[in-house]
Amino acid sequence: MMRSRHKCWSIAPARGIASIAGAAALGLLLAAPARADDAATILKAMADYITGQKNAAISFDSDIEAMTVDLQKIQFTSSGQALLSRPDKVRISRTGGYTDVELVFDGKTATLLGKNTNAFAQVDSPGTVDQLVDKIRDLNLEIPGADLLLGRVYDALTADVVDAKHIGQGVIDGVECEHLAFRNPEVDWQVWVQTGPRPIPRKYVITSKHAAGAPQYTVRIKEWKTDVPADADQFVFKPPADAKKVEFAALADIDEVPAGQVAGDKK
Repeated sequence: MMRSRHKCWSIAPARGIASIAGAAALGLLLAAPARADDAATILKAMADYITGQKNAAISFDSDIEAMTVDLQKIQFTSSGQALLSRPDKVRISRTGGYTDVELVFDGKTATLLGKNTNAFAQVDSPGTVDQLVDKIRDLNLEIPGADLLLGRVYDALTADVVDAKHIGQGVIDGVECEHLAFRNPEVDWQVWVQTGPRPIPRKYVITSKHAAGAPQYTVRIKEWKTDVPADADQFVFKPPADAKKVEFAALADIDEVPAGQVAGDKK
């Protein structure tokens, strides 16, 4: 299910004849038949492909936007990697301008390490990666692109969908993709699926349409390898030297957006 707590951006009203013409063309496009059957078919093919792979090594960039108290939009960008071994092991790292975080799950215990603070927290979470994602969300945390890692990815993505469209084609990092758009009561979301025999997601955008400024969260998949070995030792957490174990509530500076007001220099 889409989560509406992602922080994102809004777009200012268009100005000028060219902008109006572009908006009219977009309106005609979206007024065309929804092609919901095409969207569902492509999404199902993507879901079946990625969940049918036992192991996956993924690299990604993520963008998240926040609104300052004076309504300025600020975007924060991170890069990360994930190693997934279905059904119950995952290792994810994310590095940004303010955090350097790693999550390690061996099927029994989830460990979140703040590398920049050399502190880690652990929680018992026996079960699958799907159950881990639910557990992490209960702690008010979010794994980048978590819905794409689930074993039940198609059900999770389509839960509460009220509208689906196959918009057409797009190109992400030089790769031709099918562009799909969906609407839920709380969020709109889009996914670009690589064409051909490997229908992997290349870009995933969530828009929190009821939040001020309609903020968005974007994950761009740079690489999705499915032929990688993943042995159990790769999912064993080994604390760094002098690392301090703390409670999750005390694990600071792990969000993609820095705590407090996003401040800028006054000129």
